[in-house]
Amino acid sequence: PTSLRSLRALNTMESSDEPSSLRQQQSSSSLLHDVLGSATAGIISRIMTHPLDTVKARLQAPSSSFAAYRGPIDALIQTYRHEGIRSLYGGFGAVIVGGTPGTVLYLTGYAFFRDAFSSLASNWGGSSGSTFNNSNNKPILSHGQEFAVHFSSGMLAEAVTCIVYVPVDVVKERMQVQSRESLVSHNDSLRKPQSYHYNGSLDALQQIIRTEGMKGIYRGYWATLASFGPFSALYFVFYERCKVWSKEMLQKNKTGHANAQRMDDGDLPLHYLIACSAGAGALASWLTSPLDLAKLRLQVQRGQTAAAANTIQTTQYQGMFDCLQAAYKKGELFRGAGARVLHFAPATTVTMTAYEKCKNFYADTLP
Repeated sequence: PTSLRSLRALNTMESSDEPSSLRQQQSSSSLLHDVLGSATAGIISRIMTHPLDTVKARLQAPSSSFAAYRGPIDALIQTYRHEGIRSLYGGFGAVIVGGTPGTVLYLTGYAFFRDAFSSLASNWGGSSGSTFNNSNNKPILSHGQEFAVHFSSGMLAEAVTCIVYVPVDVVKERMQVQSRESLVSHNDSLRKPQSYHYNGSLDALQQIIRTEGMKGIYRGYWATLASFGPFSALYFVFYERCKVWSKEMLQKNKTGHANAQRMDDGDLPLHYLIACSAGAGALASWLTSPLDLAKLRLQVQRGQTAAAANTIQTTQYQGMFDCLQAAYKKGELFRGAGARVLHFAPATTVTMTAYEKCKNFYADTLP
């Protein structure tokens, strides 16, 4: 049966000269579907993958915090066995309260920048970018234009989202590593005792503001953007290209030709979406793992320095490049890379698959 979404697309193609108020109404409906789809996807993804994110954070923390773990699976088992399920969900409250709006801003922001840059590239690219898809009226771009559009859209979407997500990330990661730091320092009196302890996400936020000020919440903005910006940019380049390849294979099998632009993303079979999002997430997360490691260590160091100014400090990093150099010299540059892939591959798979399907669901069911 023909869906409401298909009927709207057909009406749009047949009525290109319709009043601007009606086009604005259709655009608002599309935005609502994006918002609802991204919010739903973000919540589902966080519930399912937060324990893996906790494991990744603990493995990437300074060496005194992860020496006892032999890998991501061992870290997951040990954390659950010694600290319970609650520790695996450390910082989860901050992620749900602040991360859900961040996910909405991230996915809708990417869609906005992608559409805007696609139109810009189409007008700028001459005949190679002036062809439009008959199904959804989107410009067909060259490979180079596609790369530039998706890379820049992912980077800009992350830059905007970090305004919301950096405070969430700071609170989440400090709570994720604190229990392990307490355990290690208790068993080794020569190591520096833990300099802070948080009783929950709200308490962590209050302590950070009290000891470091508002600057402490956003001091890691550039380090976070330097980590997640390249990840988002590469992820969407890989993800969009994988979707094109998937559509081409489906079109070839069914019609004998490859017109990859005629199928809506949400209409891809579930297993194709899963393969696209998982593959893109795994590759992008592994390539950017050193940047994420440096970002986390800088955030943890800031908390230790602010809360324990009078105690002996561990190695001080002067910035992201200095942290990367130190990790490289110790052979730790890709420390926790496996855990990062183990977290991001399922996280991006659940998020993007749920987003594509939920967006279509809301488009089909809502007026």
